[in-house]
Order: sequence, then structure tokens, then C-alpha cells
Amino acid sequence: MATTDLDDSGVDPFDAIVDAPFDSALSERYLVYALSTITARSLPDLRDGLKPVHRRLLWTMRQLKLDPSSGFKKSARVVGEVIGKYHPHGDTAAYDAMVRLAQDFALRYPLVEGQGNFGNIDGDNAAAYRYTEARLTKTAMRLMEGLDAGTVDFIPTYNNEEEEPEIMPGLFPNLLANGASGIAVGMATNIPSHNVAEIVDATLEVIDNPHVEHPRLMELFKGPDFATGGVVPESADTISHAYETGRGSFRVRGRFHAEEAEKAEDREAGIERLGGGQWQLVISEIPYQVAKGKLIEQIAQAIADKKLPILEDVRDESDESIRIVLVPRSRNVDPELLKESIYKLTDMETRFGLNLNVLNASRTPMVMGLKELLENWIASQIDILQRRSRHRLEQIAKRLELVEGYIIAFLNLDRVIEIIRTEDEPKPVMMEEFKLTDRQAEAILNMRLRSLRKLEEMQLRNEKDELLKEQDELEKLLGSPARQRTRLKRDLNTLRKEYGPETDLGRRRTTIEEAAPAVEFSMDAMIEKEPVTVILSQKGWVRGAKGHLPLDQEFKYKEGDGPAFVLHAQTTDKLLLVGADGRVFTLGADKLPGARGFGEPVRNTLDIEASTQIAAVIVHREGQEVLLAADTGKGFAATTDAMLAETRKGRQVVNLKGDAKLVVARTIEQGHDHVAVVGDNRKLVVFNLEELPRLAKGQGVKLQSYRDGGLSDATTFKLEEGLSWTMGGKGDRTRTEGDMWQWKVARGGAGRLPPQGFPRDNRFG
Repeated sequence: MATTDLDDSGVDPFDAIVDAPFDSALSERYLVYALSTITARSLPDLRDGLKPVHRRLLWTMRQLKLDPSSGFKKSARVVGEVIGKYHPHGDTAAYDAMVRLAQDFALRYPLVEGQGNFGNIDGDNAAAYRYTEARLTKTAMRLMEGLDAGTVDFIPTYNNEEEEPEIMPGLFPNLLANGASGIAVGMATNIPSHNVAEIVDATLEVIDNPHVEHPRLMELFKGPDFATGGVVPESADTISHAYETGRGSFRVRGRFHAEEAEKAEDREAGIERLGGGQWQLVISEIPYQVAKGKLIEQIAQAIADKKLPILEDVRDESDESIRIVLVPRSRNVDPELLKESIYKLTDMETRFGLNLNVLNASRTPMVMGLKELLENWIASQIDILQRRSRHRLEQIAKRLELVEGYIIAFLNLDRVIEIIRTEDEPKPVMMEEFKLTDRQAEAILNMRLRSLRKLEEMQLRNEKDELLKEQDELEKLLGSPARQRTRLKRDLNTLRKEYGPETDLGRRRTTIEEAAPAVEFSMDAMIEKEPVTVILSQKGWVRGAKGHLPLDQEFKYKEGDGPAFVLHAQTTDKLLLVGADGRVFTLGADKLPGARGFGEPVRNTLDIEASTQIAAVIVHREGQEVLLAADTGKGFAATTDAMLAETRKGRQVVNLKGDAKLVVARTIEQGHDHVAVVGDNRKLVVFNLEELPRLAKGQGVKLQSYRDGGLSDATTFKLEEGLSWTMGGKGDRTRTEGDMWQWKVARGGAGRLPPQGFPRDNRFG
């Protein structure tokens, strides 16, 4: 028969198994975990702005007497004490939290002063805790002021062997001053740092005027003040709305300044003076929580990927202060364009999501607006003030009891000495004779002989008077909310002097100003404008020669190939390649291969079918109209804007049926008012340009009628100046026929034979 093992108590362990639905058991346990994460790990307390790990770190360092006037101790000692006594978690997590408290680029007002490698803004990690040392800062001591004055409750640690404060009672507004971020279960918090002087000003306004409106608070509070400075380019309304609701977001930018030739100074680091009117952009501040090394990598990668063709180089010339130098490709580059492109392509502009989710005095998570946050913090400080006052009253009462006993002893000194010398048990005799309490009698018996001086009696009487006076003031303070508010205002004004805008620590670092509308730019806008000669061969090989070369110059082509199109353009231009199938492709002139060789097949860049012939190459100009005509005799006018294609596949502009081909794609010059069309049958027709429809896509309308054959060529011209065509032979000789009235008919006519001397190939040239 099987036996069941019993535990040490003799109880069958299977008796402890509870039969319950799995989903309810799981949800109960998960809820416990979620609440623990929210209240004891991830969200800061509104009253001191600290999470438990940070609070325990500061408490441990205080216990180790690591105040600003003492020496440093190894970080390993601090971490060991924290995880051993107060915070039973991993040493890495505790040390990482401690490192952040010491980083002046992470905290606006650091709470730990580190010695050794505590990481840097490049994104490098801190050294191991056995190599670094730390102590508290004055700000941390401010935050912990009053711990010995009965201001807060002490709670047992996880193993009930020690005690730790529930919160830190100091007047320093750490929640808003240093901010916080954390992700709990189902909720998160993200609070930026702010300027202490502005926090104090807003708090004083709430104390003086409990019904103050939010816009008035924002006049004093202004907004975030990050440890790394930077610029918040948002409107006052955007920032105000975020702080009113407790949720919102705003952009954070780094700070640029331009160095011109006459302003650039010689530097000890060996940077040469700029010359020739050149300039460079210098980044002196970067957005909060952006690693400098990562930012430089992003800029360098954008240069390598040709996303920043207007930027030539990026250099890191930083020492203790940030100095990232951006060298433009030429002095003609627009600095604002360069700035905007850096903002869009890198982390030089980030977005900070504001989420004022905190634990209130009852440890309940709440999203609060600025005014509600300040009201709750004021209430907590009033409570701390009351507790401090009551604790002090208790101390005064105990001291007064002793002082009164000492005074009685001095008034009856001879009799007291006699009792002590003659009685075996002097304490009860003294208590009976002089009506003393037990504490008074014990204190008298413990007095030193050197205290039995006349001077001591006078000091005791003075002390009693001062204690009574202080007692009276404290009682009045506790009985008057107005006095409590006045005391809090006085203490806040003292704090403001220490962190005022005139001090190095209190000076505002982040500029809040609404940015001008962003410079609209595309990748094309960042291309440096240079002249280029575009060469496209009959077999579709394309290249670009620098400069505007003579169009009749002889260029080299592969064997069996020859010239098709040669034209002038700028590197900033877009080239429209019009296919005989009616599809138009777009090619950037800056992306043309060099002209040292034969170039590259255009089909490597664009998805042009091998059988498709290029009918024309047109340089895109905004608003430029193009005459499009097929060999069927149908055509229309379209703008180059409508013909631009954003993909390799191009855009179908002219719809063709069967074997029809597009044979004409010619720009319509300014001032032209008539269209001339000639067919394969050598018939010429002229009609008014107004009869030509303007379409973005389609077949068009009939331009000329044919019994046999089709359309050979079409062009536009100004009737007053006459029709011109290219003559054969060498040179660029043209002929102009001034009197074209006899060929002018309505659109779609059959036409008549052209003037004498018209080319036999039926082309206008």
C-alpha cells in the first residue's frame, strides 16, 4: 500500500491544496503582482518624488554618514547595505539606480555625488561598483531634512529587522524638480525635470490664491527645464494644455549655433580658422536622454546614405562641454535647411510624452494636472510642518520638566545634598519633599558636581524662558492654518534663494519658445545646384557630364550605339523620360552616372520595358505645359507637374490602343498661341492652341484627320512670328514661313501641302 510523506509538523501536504478555478486563482495572484509593481516599484510618490529604490539608497547613504562634508565610500558598500537591509533585489538594478542619481545629464539636480566613472552623455556605462565611490549632495540633504524630527512614519523593512522612512520629509520639490519615469502594469509615468525657482513661484501663488487659474500658474511655471538644456519649440497653449490635463507631448530639440569665418576663433584643440566666407554649424546641446555617440552615428549614416547631400562632414570636438561640428558641402547651403533636415533625419529632435501619473498620500495612482499636483504637495508639507511642530512640543515639554526640576534643586541645593548624603534611598524622599516627578528626581541624582554653579542656575532660567516662548509660538502655529501657510512660504523663499536663477545650479537651461513654421524641404532641396549635360543614347545608356557642354559636341558611344538626346540641365532638375508607350518616367539629374565612361543603362534605375523607345526627354519646370500626340492623330496638353512619377514604374499619361505609339512630346513655350500638325501624307494643319484640351491623363482629341497613314509631327508656335523648321545639312539652319493663314483651320481638319522647302521627313526638327 502506498504511503504519503508527512512534513515536519506531521501534516499531509496534500491537505493544503485548494480546489479553485484556475482563472480566478491566476487573476488574484496577478492582481497582487500588479499592485506591488504600481505602488512599490515603478511610480514615484507625490510627496518626495522618489521610488522605493531611490528612497532606500538615500536612506542607506545617510545611515553610512555620507553627507557632503564627509569623505566618499565605495559604491559597493552602499549597494551591499541597500540590498542586504532594505531592498531585496539585484545588485545591478540598485547600482544602476544609484548611478542615475549621480549623473548631471540625467538629473537636473543630482542627489548623489560620484567619484570615478559614472557613465557619460556619449552613452557609455558606468564602471563597476567596486571602482566607484559616492556621497550625498546638498540637494539630497535638503530632501531628507527633518527625518529625526518626527515628521514621517517609519515602517519595518522586508525582514522586520530594520526600519526605513515611508517618505522623505524635506521641502525640496523633488517630483517636479528632477522628474521621474517608469512603466508599471497597465500604467506608466513620465515627468520631465523643472526649474526649482519656477516651482516655488507657482507654489507660492497657489498658497496665496487657492482659486488661481491654470493660465496664471503657467506664466510662473513656464514648462520643463531639462538637465541637458535644449529647446522646446512648442506654443504656450500646447504646453499649458499638457500641464492642465496631466497628459500631452512636446518636441525637444538640441541647440545649434553657426560659426562664420570672421567669428570663428582659433582653438587650442587645433581647429583652424574658417576662410573664404565659409561657415559651420555647431551643436552645443542635445535633447534629453539622447546619447551623443548615437546622434553622431545617425548624422554620419545619413551622410553615407546620401540622405544629407548638403552636409560634407561631422566632427566630434567635445570635451567637458558638447561640441559637434557640422561642415556643409558649400557656403551656399541654407543653414535653416540644414537644421531642419538634421531635425527630421536624426534624434536632434525628439518628442517627450508628459504623463503626470503619481502616487498620492494614500498610495493611490492618479494622473494630476499641475495645480492639483501642487495642492497635494502643499498639503503634505503642511502635514509635515504640523508633525514637526508637535514633535518639537513633546521635546519642549520633556525638557521643561527637567529644567523645572533642576531649578528646584538649585533653590534647595543644601537640602538636596543632605538627602543624598544621609538617605539610603534618596529618590523617593526627594520626590515626596519637593513634589518632583520620577524623571526630575532621576535627572537631579544624575547631575554632575560641576553643574552646581550659580551660572548654571541662570542658564536654566533663561532656557526655561526661551522654551516657554517657543512652546507658545508652536501652539499658536498649530492652532492657525494661516500661520502654517506663512511659515511654509518663508521656508520656500529661503529655498528659492539657494536655487535662484542667478545661481549656476538654478539657472534655466532649456529655452521654451514657439518655433517658426518649419522649412518645407524635400531631398531635392538638399541637392547642390550645378550645371550638367544629359546624354541619352539610342540604346538607352544615360550619363551626365559636368557643366554645360556644346550640344553639337561629339560624345563617345558603345559600338553599335549612337546619340538620341543631348540637353542641358541642373543637378536639381527632374528629367521626364517620355516613352513611346505613353508612360512617363522621372529621373533625378543628380543621380546620373558620370560621363567618363559610357554611363549606365537607364533601365537599371527605371522599370522601362526593353522594347519601349524613348520619345522625348524633358526637363521638369513647375507649370510647364507639354504637347503630347500619338501617331493616331490624337493628342492633348499636360503639365510636367502631372507627369512626374514617384516610383520606378513611372506614370501612364497617354492611353494608347493597339499598336499606336506616342510620337510627339514637345514643350509649349511661353507666348505660343497656335499648333501645327503634319501627317505622314505630308498634309499640314494649323489651329488655335485654345482648342487643345488640358488633361492630366487620357487619349486626347483628334488633331488631324487622315485617310491613310498617321501623324508624323506636331509643334506649337506664335502665329505673328510664323512657323519655323530645321533645314537639312550641317549647322543649325532654320527656315521661317511668316504667312500661315492659309493653313489655319479648325482642329481635326485634313490640311493641305506644306510651304515650299518643308523637310521631306515631315519633321519640324
